Amino acid sequence: MPKQKTHSAAKKRFKRSKNGKLFHHMSNYFHKNVKKRSKAVRQARRGKELTGGQEKTITRMIGK
Repeated sequence: MPKQKTHSAAKKRFKRSKNGKLFHHMSNYFHKNVKKRSKAVRQARRGKELTGGQEKTITRMIGK
């Protein structure tokens, strides 16, 4: 049986931390930040953790 190929779009959008957690960046927070709350913009710089079924699906796509 052939090996599972890595999903190219997924590997660009999701990162695995040293502790094995899966992170992604929030959408809509890279431009027009004048209208947005400072706290929201600041929190958007950090990655947001994926859990549950989504994490399982993405893990299968990126192959780790």
